[in-house]
Amino acid sequence: MAIVEMRFYEELNDFLPVERRKTAFTHTFRGRVSVKDLVESLGVPHTEIDLIQVNGHSVSFSYLVQDGDRISVYPVFEALDISPILRLRPKPLRFTRFVADIHLGKLARHLRMLGFDTLYRNDYQDDELAQISSSQGRILLTRDCGLLKRNEVTHGYWIRSKRPVEQLQEVVRRFDLVGSTAPFSRCLNCNGDLSSVDK
Repeated sequence: MAIVEMRFYEELNDFLPVERRKTAFTHTFRGRVSVKDLVESLGVPHTEIDLIQVNGHSVSFSYLVQDGDRISVYPVFEALDISPILRLRPKPLRFTRFVADIHLGKLARHLRMLGFDTLYRNDYQDDELAQISSSQGRILLTRDCGLLKRNEVTHGYWIRSKRPVEQLQEVVRRFDLVGSTAPFSRCLNCNGDLSSVDK
């Protein structure tokens, strides 16, 4: 049995039980475990993480955890360039495009209203969502934590609120989108670009 000390920062605490939030805690494990598997076993999807430090040094998801390690886990820094530090995934998606799961139809319409390319269908299966996110470089928005733990999903966000307007505020804050909006430039129903026409 091996023991590590862990600490999660900022919004990553949303995934933890109350007694483990915003504090260091010990965690035990058996065998050879990657830091990605260890973190996800605690309920935190890898898509929410941008930096993991072990004993003060940045590591990749494949790092094998050792007995006595001190592990610090930080959320995605979309609004802050931390590229000099080893990152856990490809560079941030600066051309922000989304794909939304079945529970987020109203959020998809709100994002389209602000001009963001947002794919949505109420019959997407989990496999399809993961494949679209991966192949098209789209950020997967979901209320299903398990969906974000799929290996092929590199960019995703777990929506905390159940209210569409609050969900929109969450996404705009999380991805620093205030300066990127282009209101009423996209169709709310089909996601296509709108263009001016004569009366």
